[in-house]
Amino acid sequence: MATLYFKLLNSAGFRNFTRALSNATGEPKFLGINAKFTSVLKFVNNESYEPIPIYRILSSPNSQVSDPDLKIGNELLLKMYESMVRIRTMDKILYESQRQGRISFFMTNTGEEAIQIGSAAGLTLQDVIYAQYREAGVLLWRGFKYSGFINQCYGNHDDSGKGKQMPVHYGSKELNFMTISSPLTTQLPQAVGAAYALKRSKKEACVVCYFGEGAASEGDAHAAFNFAATLDCPIIFICRNNGYAISTSSLEQYKGDGIAARGPAYGINTIRVDGNDIFAMYHVTRVARDFCIKHRKPVLIEAMSYRVGHHSTSDDSTVYRAKDEIENWNKESPVLKLRQYLENLQLWNDEQEKKLEVSLRKEFLREFEEAEKKLKPKWNELFTDVYQDMPDHIKRQKMLMERHVEEYQEHYPMKEFQTS
Repeated sequence: MATLYFKLLNSAGFRNFTRALSNATGEPKFLGINAKFTSVLKFVNNESYEPIPIYRILSSPNSQVSDPDLKIGNELLLKMYESMVRIRTMDKILYESQRQGRISFFMTNTGEEAIQIGSAAGLTLQDVIYAQYREAGVLLWRGFKYSGFINQCYGNHDDSGKGKQMPVHYGSKELNFMTISSPLTTQLPQAVGAAYALKRSKKEACVVCYFGEGAASEGDAHAAFNFAATLDCPIIFICRNNGYAISTSSLEQYKGDGIAARGPAYGINTIRVDGNDIFAMYHVTRVARDFCIKHRKPVLIEAMSYRVGHHSTSDDSTVYRAKDEIENWNKESPVLKLRQYLENLQLWNDEQEKKLEVSLRKEFLREFEEAEKKLKPKWNELFTDVYQDMPDHIKRQKMLMERHVEEYQEHYPMKEFQTS
């Protein structure tokens, strides 16, 4: 089914727009355009064709998956579910810790767990990830520990970023997960460049770039799509269309058929998928990865979902959306859907659920308490990691700061920082 959609939703899939058009034989074609001539003046708009369909496997928890290519083994199913509950556990505690003033900022993943875990399960560790800031589950699936997330949010001396990033800006060189940056959409052209490098090196891997539908309104997104298409880069663009770019609804962000419609216009094979269906997300990502590596071409996936939580701890989403809307989407929780499916297969029950929740909470709180006690990195790390070799003007600044701290150290919380 997914393969069929990939065949339909590329530039060739729009030939049905021109079925009624005529063309004189032997006339030269304009460069870059494969179209027929017509004497009928007619504008083409979003009413000229049907919206791109949403690929789905599980229409309900009672759905039966008969196609062997779509089935997921019980062991993998249970790992997926446990990973989703892991995200939920982390979100709850770190969100509350921000509200208590223990960390400065946090963003939850509620409602988008299936996009993260489903796509991550369809990839390999050789594939390079460029994330935005709501892909903690992708990193978790790859083996990132609770301690890594907590150390980063606290910015302590065990944070691989040495406390230089705000919370939820994770990264891991070992897990091929590029460090998240705050500026919106900058990761898209960077990801295309990395994909082009993979192509040149002939590695059996692709780049996967995550972004929200709000980010797709930035100019960098359009540049990235065009570069990926014209340079035939092995990259999967995964757009999390969760309905809101902070407080701006999708209804206000764009006209037309969402983000997926942009793919064929750029010559990119495209599919729209139910982001609350972990089966569909997993299967589509696997098909997309195989296509990218085999043909060295890009794929665009628009994953339809809903951001149940606030945009971040700096946001109150009840100001711009109704509580009833949030409650209705809570009933469509991908975590709940997968749990009901597992219960129908008799692979899960209330006792297992309670045991898992208690176990994960204990594990997280143990790491949480440790991270909270750790010292912050040495203060002079402020001057490192900008250049490979520290230039003279930075050396002078570092020297002046050292003198200043030595003279006025009683005015600084030096006990909170490592000294050696």
